[in-house]
Amino acid sequence: MVYAKAPFAGPEAVLAYLSRYTHRVAISNSRLIAFDQDSVTFRYKDYRRDGTDRQQVMTLAADEFIRRFLIHVLPRGFHRIRHNGLLAGSARRASLALARELLDVATPPDPPDSDKPEDFRPPCRCCGGRMIIIETFERRQQPRGPPDTSATNRETDP
Repeated sequence: MVYAKAPFAGPEAVLAYLSRYTHRVAISNSRLIAFDQDSVTFRYKDYRRDGTDRQQVMTLAADEFIRRFLIHVLPRGFHRIRHNGLLAGSARRASLALARELLDVATPPDPPDSDKPEDFRPPCRCCGGRMIIIETFERRQQPRGPPDTSATNRETDP
């Protein structure tokens, strides 16, 4: 849900505010060409074309521009990470095999199968570590409290 209200200083202030957040998110400031009350004009690259036709200009309604921009804004606590090169996800295995072949390095042996059973403990939702189950409650059952130590202490007191 986005809460938006009328800006106090007009559309220029809104665009200046948004432009501070465009760095490394969805669009760089240099690609923004013009804006007015109703629309935003910017440059983009059309990868289906070659040559000078590749650079295109698009004008969108202001609300559509903001909608498309906000799709690329990550929630708090998330970081944008791009993996490129030899370790890119889709080509990692083939790239490493080619690099080993070109460097004349032996392929590492497969790890031996361990006789240990797999860890079936559920992962923690917060940290991802394995949880140790102390007690499981049946549906509609109240959890039992800690043992009452006051009765035991009274019996041993003189």
